[in-house]
Amino acid sequence: MPKIVTAGVAVIDFVFLVDEMPRRAEKYRAREASITGGGCAANAAAAIARLGGEAALAARLGDDQVGDMIVAGLAADGVDCTMVRRFEGRRSSFSSVFVDREGERQIVNFRDQTLSMKADWLATALPDSFDAALADTRWPDGAAALMQAARDRGLPGVLDAEAPIHGAEAAFELASHLAFSAQGLRDWAGHDDLEGALVAAAEQTGAFVCVTDGAKGVRWRQGAEAGFEPSYAIEALDTLGAGDVWHGAFALSLAEGEEISRAIRFANAVAAIKCTRPDGRPGYPTLQETEDFMREAKLCN
Repeated sequence: MPKIVTAGVAVIDFVFLVDEMPRRAEKYRAREASITGGGCAANAAAAIARLGGEAALAARLGDDQVGDMIVAGLAADGVDCTMVRRFEGRRSSFSSVFVDREGERQIVNFRDQTLSMKADWLATALPDSFDAALADTRWPDGAAALMQAARDRGLPGVLDAEAPIHGAEAAFELASHLAFSAQGLRDWAGHDDLEGALVAAAEQTGAFVCVTDGAKGVRWRQGAEAGFEPSYAIEALDTLGAGDVWHGAFALSLAEGEEISRAIRFANAVAAIKCTRPDGRPGYPTLQETEDFMREAKLCN
């Protein structure tokens, strides 16, 4: 069973399903609601565990009730939380999430700016052995420390290159695999030419680079090689966390030694299934569900 270490943000999401996004200063009534764990690295870890991998999360939390909820939820999902550090007198992060009938989302997040960003403790807290690393840009110091550890061990080090990229330059230069969202790539490049930005990122870093763009699929480059993997044709109900589970599935595939195209197709399938389910982490697919989906589902044209 491959072991993946993830580092980054862990939150609680208060999710409200609404007919349309709130635009006025008045009361709105949700047609459904839930409380679920969230955060890029935490969601990725939960997805890895659901897919049969061994997931360990490094994160920073306050010593508050929200932090208790975050850890309890992750532990129930099978994630090793021994590297989650709690800080006395600090508050954990939480978000209000609105999801409309098209499955699109709007997020308002609170983050305690006094929570220490330092990661000098992480190197000694890492397990003796693991098979791949995944970090998000929300904790730049932690991402850099984990990407350095992966590089030192000769392991895949995947950076979830979501905006804002700037501030996480050290991790950016250390990662072996840079997986951008379309927004993240635009943020890094400062323009909308995603193909040109992907070429520039590959040339600048020498790393594998790709950009996920929802229904438009995934484009990638590695050295002189380039490729494209289409997304799956689905009716999306909820896109919340889709990028996070994509990164988790991708890192798991790399840890298993899969070639790039197969790893991307697998990650695309995991994210697609998640988008068809409106119930957060309980909707993350198992390995068997994903394999069945890949055999039966159609690709976008």
